[in-house]
Amino acid sequence: MKLNRINVPTGVSLQSVPGLREDPRAAMAQRLPAALQPFLTWLTAKPAPGEAAREIPARRYVAGGLAWMAVGCALSATALLAALPWPVALLMLAAGLTATSSGLGLYQVVIFHHCSHGTVFRSRERNRQVGRLVSALLLFTRFEDYQRDHMMHHSANKLLTDEDEFTGFVFGVCGLEPGVPKRELWRRVVMNLISPAFHARFLLRRVKAAMFSGDRQHDWMARAGLALPLLVAAATGAWGAVLVAWFLPLTILLQIATVFRILCEHRFPDVALIEARGKAFVCASTVGVFPGALPPEALATSLRGALAWTGWWARMLTAVLFSRVFVLVGDAPCHDFHHRRPATRKWTDYARARQQDEDAGSPGFPMNYSENWGLIHAVDRNLATLAATPPGAVA
Repeated sequence: MKLNRINVPTGVSLQSVPGLREDPRAAMAQRLPAALQPFLTWLTAKPAPGEAAREIPARRYVAGGLAWMAVGCALSATALLAALPWPVALLMLAAGLTATSSGLGLYQVVIFHHCSHGTVFRSRERNRQVGRLVSALLLFTRFEDYQRDHMMHHSANKLLTDEDEFTGFVFGVCGLEPGVPKRELWRRVVMNLISPAFHARFLLRRVKAAMFSGDRQHDWMARAGLALPLLVAAATGAWGAVLVAWFLPLTILLQIATVFRILCEHRFPDVALIEARGKAFVCASTVGVFPGALPPEALATSLRGALAWTGWWARMLTAVLFSRVFVLVGDAPCHDFHHRRPATRKWTDYARARQQDEDAGSPGFPMNYSENWGLIHAVDRNLATLAATPPGAVA
């Protein structure tokens, strides 16, 4: 892959270069070897400057999600059933649960979602068939119901209103409200995540939507999808392995990831923009969320530099990597690009497609892209905008 490097002298801060903003990804491209750039592009969901677009087939995400789930379940089952030293079993179980959750997230955020836009498969009918299967087996809202609600979510006249699926989740499921102090909003989020009652309500909502939708075929597919792993557990006696390896990620872990993913997707702009309901409102309500952090400027050849780089890599390969595979899966970091170009098939190469649109000035929109670095920072900024929104402004 050919990269156009930024010629910034060693030891010179990006902030001191005229016309160049402090961009963590550009700094990574300037300070780290070219061989690491493909990994960093995937990890941060943002390409290096000058990185060329690629043709990525949608089927890669279909196969990738299945692979994540299969490998994850295998790792978790092995950790629970094999006679392994407990530290090894614990690490294997953590990796397995994370991998399974990542695969489930890919099918939720990428496959199911983009099938509703008709951009995963060539035919509308294939998108519908796969969308229905995913919604039934993974306990999501019936595909046709989700598709109808999601199209309203993409309308500037419906986004951030009582009819919007996003505000329905934030206000109705999570119990968050405009005008409440940010500290209190964070408290409610944390309490929800550790509350058995919250997860039970969330799961009951999913079960009702998937198994009691009124669509007989869909409802029985969902019931069969729930019964099959239970039959496997009954036949093998491996109840613990099945419940932990499959049902824990399918329920509690997926719900935790969903809460964080939804809360980082949209912010609440100024009341004037909300009332205007135009393209500027769409731009201001969606912001890119990129996992990662600005790398150190110091050279690793000094003790100070070596410690700084060790800390940076430790963060990138633990917290940042976890946020990428557990919450910000697939094109979730580029949700703002999706709201500007919802029908494009370039979503498969989302990082470079968004960057190209940004470099072009986002034609057709009055504002260019903006971004947050770090999942928790993005959620914190979005909660701050909700806290600053007067009660009644979203209706």
